[in-house]
Amino acid sequence: MPRNSLFRSLVDRARMAIVLIIALPGLAKADITLPIPTDDDIIRVELHSYEQLASFFDDLGYTPESWNAGERIIPRLFLQTIPGQWRDEIADQLTVTAKKRTFFRTLGPLTLLANEEIAFQQKALSDAIANNDTAVIAELAGQYRVNTAPDDPATIAELQKRIAPVPPSLAMAQMAIESGWGTSRFAAEGNALFGQWTYDGEGITPEQQRSHLGDYKIAAFKTPFGSVRAYMINLNTGSAYAEFRDMRAGMIKRNEPLSGTSLAETLTRYSERGNVYIKEIQAVIRQNNLAHADEAVLEDNPYYHLIPQGE
Repeated sequence: MPRNSLFRSLVDRARMAIVLIIALPGLAKADITLPIPTDDDIIRVELHSYEQLASFFDDLGYTPESWNAGERIIPRLFLQTIPGQWRDEIADQLTVTAKKRTFFRTLGPLTLLANEEIAFQQKALSDAIANNDTAVIAELAGQYRVNTAPDDPATIAELQKRIAPVPPSLAMAQMAIESGWGTSRFAAEGNALFGQWTYDGEGITPEQQRSHLGDYKIAAFKTPFGSVRAYMINLNTGSAYAEFRDMRAGMIKRNEPLSGTSLAETLTRYSERGNVYIKEIQAVIRQNNLAHADEAVLEDNPYYHLIPQGE
C-alpha cells in the first residue's frame, strides 16, 4: 500500500516483537505460539494527533471510501495504548461520525488479530487430535477451562466448541458500548474495553463500587489487545455464555456465516440490563453497518505498531 513522505519520517523500523508476540499463557511446554514477526514485518508509527492518524490511514488507503467500495483487506494495526486524547480532546472536538470512524478503524483490527490467534489454536488442536498428542490437548484444555482428561472424547468435543472465533461485528459493538467509544475512565486508565470484572486485587476500582457484590474491580490491561483477547476467552469459557457457544457451534456445523446480530441474543447475562443491552448491541451493529466487518481479513504484513505520544 502507498505511504507518502509525510509519514515516512515518522516510521521507524524497529524490533517490536516483544509487543506483537501473541503467545498463549501456560503453553510453553507444548510450544503453541504464533510465529514472531520479523524486523522487516514491523513498522513503528509514533502518533501525535488525530489529524496525523487520519492522514496515516489515508496513506494506507484505509479510508471510508475504500471500505464503502467493498475493500475488506485491512492493515495489521496494533495500538499500544488508548490515547488520553480520546477522552480529553477527540471526544469533544470531533463529530460523532468522525469519532466512530476513528474508534472502529483503530481498534477493529485487534478483533481480527485475536481471531487469528484462535484460528492458530484451532489448527494446533486439529493437529494434536490427528497425532494423538495429549500434551497439546491438555495445554489447550487448561487454557479453555475444560477439566476432563485429554484423552476423553468429551474433552475434544468441548474444546472444538470453545476454540472458535467471535464475530468482529459483535466484539466491536460491545467494545463501543462498554468503553464509551474508547473514552471511558477504564479505557483511559487501563486499556479496558469490555468492562470485565476481576476479584484478584488487580484492576481499577469503580467510583461507585457496590459493596454487596464484593471487592470487585474492572480488569486493566497493558494493551488494548489484552482486553480484546480476554473478552474472547471470557465468551469462549464462561458458564454464562454456554448458549453463545452452542448457537455458534450450530452455525459452524451448518456452514453459516457467524452473525454478530444473532449471537448477541445469547448474551443476556453479559450485562445487568439484559434484553435492553442486547437491543443496544444489535442497534450499534445495524446503525454502523458492522456486519461488513465480519467479512474483513488482515493483510499479510506488515504490522503497524501505533504508539501515541505524550501519554
